[in-house]
Amino acid sequence: MIDARPANPIAPTVPLDTDGVHHGFLRLPSSRDESAWGSVMIPITVVKNGEGPTALLTGANHGDEYEGPVALQGLACDLTADRVSGRVIIVPYMNTPAFRAARRTSPLDGGNLNRLFPGRPDGTATEKIADFFMESLVPTADLVLDFHSGGKTLDFVPFAAAHLLDDPMQEAACFEAMKAFNAPYSMALREIDAVGMFDTAVEEAGKVFVSTELGGGGTVTARSARIARRGAENVLKHAGILAGEVEMVPSVMIDTTVGDCFHFSERDGLIEPMVDLGEKVDKGAPLAAIWSLERTGEKPEFVLAKRTGILAARHFPGLVKMGDCLAVVASVVD
Repeated sequence: MIDARPANPIAPTVPLDTDGVHHGFLRLPSSRDESAWGSVMIPITVVKNGEGPTALLTGANHGDEYEGPVALQGLACDLTADRVSGRVIIVPYMNTPAFRAARRTSPLDGGNLNRLFPGRPDGTATEKIADFFMESLVPTADLVLDFHSGGKTLDFVPFAAAHLLDDPMQEAACFEAMKAFNAPYSMALREIDAVGMFDTAVEEAGKVFVSTELGGGGTVTARSARIARRGAENVLKHAGILAGEVEMVPSVMIDTTVGDCFHFSERDGLIEPMVDLGEKVDKGAPLAAIWSLERTGEKPEFVLAKRTGILAARHFPGLVKMGDCLAVVASVVD
């Protein structure tokens, strides 16, 4: 039977399997008002030296998250082929249209890249990007490191994360890579809704996958940038792609694999935080007060912690809407 699957129109401008350092683009044809025969140019660097494992490193899966792009730009600039055993594929701005617009989702089609995997070769621009990664890059990788942070609407304690998986050997390999990243916090994670995520698609392909949340608020700090860069190099050392010892500092193991760690707002309002990131939280204690937007003299609504742990994430802007995630309380694992 003839394979009727459409071809993905994205074309790399650099070789993906040739020794040396190659900087170029993944070129996606994109006809739009500003450019009838235009293209979206997604930067990519491929560093290869002989045989060995392949690591795929990605940032800006969401376009308003910057720790990954900063770390991966530095790594792409500094990495030389003689330091590598195997191959490193670096895509600092995975969702380039969203990144250029400083948005979580793409201005081309409104697509949230991290909810559209495995994508479609004949779909929207964002679906085509997802499909190219799943069909052309992920199959070549032994390990995938996908950088995230809170973007404009969340802020996190800096952590690397691995998911609970059905395959115990794959799960163990993911947790070992997550520990090697060695962020200040290391999290066992279960997503609220894992459908369409890059994480899920890569893990279903049998790969080792590590994600992060390294801050937020739509910016990067000197500390979070250092954590991201050191973590990327640590993961490459752990995989045997870079030489040297993994640089280890103390890391607190935290867990969010039960549902009551997430706290959502049931009204619009003005947030008054009661706990800062990383601080201990007791079950039943107030996490935040939500004040009325309409009038004075009304008592606030208090959001109480449903479990004991630490505050691992919080809503970032001062105003909250009904249904927004207000806080995540993580258990500390001894």
